[in-house]
Amino acid sequence: MENIEVIAALAALAQPTRLETFRLLVKHEPHGVPAGELARLIEVPQNTMSTHLAILARTGLIVGERHSRSIIYRADLARFRAMTLYLIKDCCGGRPELCAPLIADLTPCCPTAEISHV
Repeated sequence: MENIEVIAALAALAQPTRLETFRLLVKHEPHGVPAGELARLIEVPQNTMSTHLAILARTGLIVGERHSRSIIYRADLARFRAMTLYLIKDCCGGRPELCAPLIADLTPCCPTAEISHV
């Protein structure tokens, strides 16, 4: 991953509606959410949501897939993981014990089977 790609992705997420949209898509993985439903859930006009989705898609943070007349959007978790790893690649100057709290916070609290998808 390149600096410019990370900067673009972070800039896309540095806007409240786009950050909320991305987090909502992560919550609904792996099923995704139709564009119209995203607009309804976040309470923004559909044309505004389309603009935000286009910005997130250009950075590779989300992907859209056409299903009949609607587009289902999903978070690209592999891309987000690569960006996160890029950011913490040199974490703690080679002293992994200093990164333990960060890694512990990233560990899910619940077994996968208990997570419901709405």
